[in-house]
Amino acid sequence: MRKAWLPYLLSLAGTYGGGLLDFSYGVLERERADAEASAAFFVKAYEADPLAIPLVRIIAESRMEEGDRAAALDTYERVMAARPNEPFIAIEYGDFLGEVGKGDTLAQRKREELYGKVHETMPGAYMALERLIRVARERGDDDRAKELLEMMATDSEQAVNYYIATTKSLYDSHDEEAAGRIDACFSKALETHPEWSGIARAASDHFRHTDRLGKAISILRKHVEARPSSLDLKIRLGILLFSDKQDEEAVKVLCEVLEVHPKKALAHESLAKHFRQKGQLTEARSHAAELLGIRSGTAEEFLKLADEMTADGEFRTARILLEKAVFRHDDDAKLMMKLAIATSRDPETKDSAARLFREAEAMLANPADMDPAFLLESAKELLAQGQVKAAEERLRNAIRTFPKESKKETAAAMRALADIWISENRNLDAARALISRAEAMEQ
Repeated sequence: MRKAWLPYLLSLAGTYGGGLLDFSYGVLERERADAEASAAFFVKAYEADPLAIPLVRIIAESRMEEGDRAAALDTYERVMAARPNEPFIAIEYGDFLGEVGKGDTLAQRKREELYGKVHETMPGAYMALERLIRVARERGDDDRAKELLEMMATDSEQAVNYYIATTKSLYDSHDEEAAGRIDACFSKALETHPEWSGIARAASDHFRHTDRLGKAISILRKHVEARPSSLDLKIRLGILLFSDKQDEEAVKVLCEVLEVHPKKALAHESLAKHFRQKGQLTEARSHAAELLGIRSGTAEEFLKLADEMTADGEFRTARILLEKAVFRHDDDAKLMMKLAIATSRDPETKDSAARLFREAEAMLANPADMDPAFLLESAKELLAQGQVKAAEERLRNAIRTFPKESKKETAAAMRALADIWISENRNLDAARALISRAEAMEQ
């Protein structure tokens, strides 16, 4: 990615020339991993423009690598003398001292002075106070850190997050005054900026974890009103509404999300869980199928849901689900057998089922592994093709292998076998016996 902007940088260098051109070539050589060439270009660029902060940083780091600490510090001192009223330069120099001056009392004192001057110039500014607090904590002065923290203006998401996190680390978790300041910080920030997604989520979680679910919901409501595109937090709102037993509004909120972005997996997952708990199984299966389509899942998860659909006569939705499953698990014979069955039962695709039955059979290393439901449905396909003997054998196997609880399916296989014998005027007594057994099972 960094290489992508090199042509643009070089074009600027060609326009402006001088130090920028050498800096551009230095960047290019660094990308080529030629440290010697890049260093030479950076030195030339620095000589042409010794006040450019990116070059000051590079040269200072280079001099530290050479072991010349005094020269490295002098590089920053020169730019500080030339640009004394620029806070970002003071911050940059302070950070450099923090990196190279560990264990050096004078360097650390100078670092703190630099940050302090920025704080005087920009009272309440996050960039200076965060550093001053860090310095205080490094020397174990938590009281000073607490004092500085209360000076911070929480006028950005970064400042709010820092204030909350630092308050939690400086005070005991049972400190009620500190907890009150956290509440106030969140409330003030979102009153002014309800559109801040990160703060809205953090505040909502904070109030939920402190047993104030109504407040957590209220924060997210205001946030999604201020920022309708914040779909992830709108999903979060729906989930909290379910927790608060406001099911009707929760469903409405999550469905609104899916109207905008139908592939939001968490919305489908939440709706699937809700509808299943309410016994609305068709709706639950619909969202569960969408979830598997988005996230995928194991072959067993696809099979379980498809079995529910076919058991309730949802052959088309089962077929569509199984088509996705076979695409993701193309070596699973059980899925292919289920797809063939669903395809044969779906009126829209019944005529194309024969090919799928053949493909499923070809995937089975052992024909004895055929599912009894597959045997029954494939027998129907064979009968339609006039392969009566093969169909008869399938039906016999299906009757033998259906589990005892599958009475409806076993009865269907018995009737189909009896119909073959009656149509051919053979085994009539056995056919009548099969029909009687089927009738008994169906009662």
